[in-house]
Amino acid sequence: MTAAQSQRVAAIQMVSGRDIDVNLKEAGRLLEQAAAKGAAVAVLPENFAVLATDQMIRCGNREVEGDGLIRRFLADRARELGIWIVGGSLPVATRPDGSRIDDRVRSSCLVYDANGRQVARYDKIHLFDAMVEDAHGQYRESDTFEPGDQVVTVDTPAGVLGMAICYDLRFPELFRALREKGATWACLPSAFTWQTGEAHWHALIRARAIENQLWIVAPNQGGQNSERRKTYGHSLICDPWGRVVSERDQEGPGVVSGDLNMEQLTELRKRMPVWEHRRL
Repeated sequence: MTAAQSQRVAAIQMVSGRDIDVNLKEAGRLLEQAAAKGAAVAVLPENFAVLATDQMIRCGNREVEGDGLIRRFLADRARELGIWIVGGSLPVATRPDGSRIDDRVRSSCLVYDANGRQVARYDKIHLFDAMVEDAHGQYRESDTFEPGDQVVTVDTPAGVLGMAICYDLRFPELFRALREKGATWACLPSAFTWQTGEAHWHALIRARAIENQLWIVAPNQGGQNSERRKTYGHSLICDPWGRVVSERDQEGPGVVSGDLNMEQLTELRKRMPVWEHRRL
């Protein structure tokens, strides 16, 4: 991909619940919308197919091979629609080297090309163990998930993608590492709680984009996912200057799209070469 090219990317907002089949049907409908909007790459939100904590390990043990229900769904939709799909996150009970995890799973983001081939995997590094003033109260992802330990980029039709998931957003060193590995855009599939999203979603995304001069595509869960869990939504695309160029400013499922202009990014990095100005 040359610097003069732009490619359309879509961020998909969902309100996933307990029924995996219903979640996958909804994801398929929204991916069709993304393809109809001309997206070359569509990014699903975190936990798009499986949201309930008590389903993670059971489901993760079924997704250890390429023919797992969710993996097969992603591969089939990518091939049928002729687009790249960044698969939000799903539980997987193996590490990237194939070794099994006995008591937990990884939160894995899988990328499929337009031929339905898996071309990348990122396992969420930073796990959300926090107290939140909502009906859910305490979140302890580390009880269910084993953290990943690899920084991952992959060349896509929209440029070099740096991969991150949700809580990773709060750790700027990861985004520094992604830029160091050549990323021109980053994905952030998320399930931000309503409280943390209202406080920090826009501020943190804009900061990571500005600091690293990256496009950021951030699909979020957005609505009342369960009796005790409400997510923030506001799925968006942010340019390297920190401007939100496309956003879903309402709850509920939907698709936002935008063209990632790499000529704009190259010119910005040339005019303001912050990468060369670093001292620490």
